[in-house]
Amino acid sequence: MTIEFRDVHASYDAATPILRGVDFTVEDGEFVAFVGTNGAGKSTTMRLINGLLKPEQGEVLVDGVPTTQLKTSELARRVGFLFQNPDSQICCGTVREELLFGFRALGCLDEQAEARVDAVIDEFGFNPDDDPFLLNRGTRQLLALASIVVLDTPVVVLDEPTTGLDYRECVKVMSIISRLHQSGTTVIMVCHDMEVVGDFAERVIVMSAGQVVAQGPTFDVLRDRATLEAASLVPPQIVDISMALGMMRPALASTPLAAANTLDQMCDAVAAAVGATYSGVRGLEEAR
Repeated sequence: MTIEFRDVHASYDAATPILRGVDFTVEDGEFVAFVGTNGAGKSTTMRLINGLLKPEQGEVLVDGVPTTQLKTSELARRVGFLFQNPDSQICCGTVREELLFGFRALGCLDEQAEARVDAVIDEFGFNPDDDPFLLNRGTRQLLALASIVVLDTPVVVLDEPTTGLDYRECVKVMSIISRLHQSGTTVIMVCHDMEVVGDFAERVIVMSAGQVVAQGPTFDVLRDRATLEAASLVPPQIVDISMALGMMRPALASTPLAAANTLDQMCDAVAAAVGATYSGVRGLEEAR
């Protein structure tokens, strides 16, 4: 399912523009990360994708259909949305009821839906009778994510899915999101953690002051220091290492170091360049 923005302008009060002429396309099955500082327009962009906000000018198309022509219920069947704050999403008295809520809202609660809910409860390790509002912040975030996963929408939009999580919770959330993507789900993620972006995203879109200022394969963007500095972003440490090695040893410019497009490839290339083992370099990166 393709998501397309065509010259999109948007605001919340018609007086203060938030987005100004945004253009991009997310193709079916991609994993795209949106990065930028607070106020860059990332969350507003996400709300336009699932129809919570409509463009003032331009078009947002979901599978070729403008969101202005789709009912909220139709968009909900196509696009799952994870809010940055799980308390903006959770509304039921038990974990199981929370996971059933989406099916009820869409009018498709049946035995198959019940079975999917039971499977997700097992996968996430929830107690189905727990009160969601008494869970800790990280577990509430996991529950909010599970309420999206259980609906099996072709597109998931994630607004800062790792915010407020400890390392173990972050790893669990991102492993679930990675499995979704590998199964064919289109993943669109706002993320401030550039290490997570480098580990998982195939493509990055950089936003600043309500506009798209750069987009491309993840490590093409993460190596573009001028663009990152203009957007007040800091690349993952492994990128700094590879760029520093390239400056110290120009001959490395023609090695796999310059062509790496994933964090694993980058780690392999840096390890080979300094004569270290992959596990040693990767261990230092994870320890950071």
